[in-house]
Amino acid sequence: MNEATRQYIQQHLDDDIRQLALRGTKDPEVDLAFALQQIDGHKRAKEKLPSWAAIEEIVWPTHLSMEQCSSERTARYKAEVAGSGELFVDLTAGFGVDAAFIAEGFQRAVCVELQPELCAISSANFRLLGLHQIKVVNGNGVDYLHTMPPTDLVFIDPARRDEHGGRTYGIADCTPNVLEIIDELLTKAQRVMIKLSPMLDWSKAVEDIRKEHVEVVHIVSVDNECKELLLEVKKWKGEKVKELKVVCVNLLSDGSEERFEFDASSSRPSSHPFTSSPLHPFTFPPFHFLYEPNASLMKAGCFGLIADRYQMAQPDVNSHLFVSDKEVANFPGRCFIVDKVTTMNKRDLKEALAGITKANIAVRNFPMSVPELRRRLKLQEGGDVYIFATTAANQGHLLLLCRKKS
Repeated sequence: MNEATRQYIQQHLDDDIRQLALRGTKDPEVDLAFALQQIDGHKRAKEKLPSWAAIEEIVWPTHLSMEQCSSERTARYKAEVAGSGELFVDLTAGFGVDAAFIAEGFQRAVCVELQPELCAISSANFRLLGLHQIKVVNGNGVDYLHTMPPTDLVFIDPARRDEHGGRTYGIADCTPNVLEIIDELLTKAQRVMIKLSPMLDWSKAVEDIRKEHVEVVHIVSVDNECKELLLEVKKWKGEKVKELKVVCVNLLSDGSEERFEFDASSSRPSSHPFTSSPLHPFTFPPFHFLYEPNASLMKAGCFGLIADRYQMAQPDVNSHLFVSDKEVANFPGRCFIVDKVTTMNKRDLKEALAGITKANIAVRNFPMSVPELRRRLKLQEGGDVYIFATTAANQGHLLLLCRKKS
């Protein structure tokens, strides 16, 4: 990057890139395409990678690579899971965000990436970040695997786009196909960490990888949006049935996290674990608190286990909501105070909604969509009232009128 381009970038970091592109530049020394890429990347990095965005010399890749790379919060979480060791290898490094944070715990690291431009960018950035233990290799990760020396940890994040650029989610549809190389991975590495689409059923993913090798499943959300499915895999030679641990974590903006862990090895059906567990009886009313699990717990599907652990009731096995007459400390999700419960009877609705002109509405196991119910109730969106519409076992359709617990 020449000085004219660098100055142009610094002068326009806060400007609209569309306007900049239309306006162009009269300075022939400015590489406008590269400058716009850097300005766009920096804007995205301020939220996604704040510690990197604070470094002026960091080089940003294309829009697609910025979109696909991990956020700083999820990368730090993976680094925590990875721990420390002698040698770490990332076979699908991309822009190198995950590799950079994981490599901090290792004496040596190798990042393999097929695209030469990403290799050049990550090499320069790693030097700026002081990560001199990382060696960047431009090549195919599977080819590198064939000649790779024994290593402590291998990380692999298969590309979830097909040859036409369309999104794919199944393990066998991604590149590389981990199912075809899992045996070689486990021969070369003491541990393997596989990053998969959050769209996948985690229990199906475990079965596909082979459950005897999967030690931990991490379902990772950021601010209640499910972002990643991580599998920790290790070659198992024991005769006993080992524990399969599931970690549901929601990383919050304030730096804290909500975490829920359980052992899924002994009572895990092929899908939707624990939904058939006995429910604590639902009573109509009294109950004073409503609890909505965070996105990771919703993805895990362990609703019966949640009811058992926190001694709460579910309106119905398919409601995915929980109620209690007692406040539950540190519940991994949102807590609401229940002010009223009403049926869909016109008279009951009129009485319950008196004085309410707007509300936040959610439906769980309910025959109407949010827009349909909003029209039916004649309520605008917003306000401090939260209405959860659900179906209670043996009690029909109910509306729970709540307010957020501060």
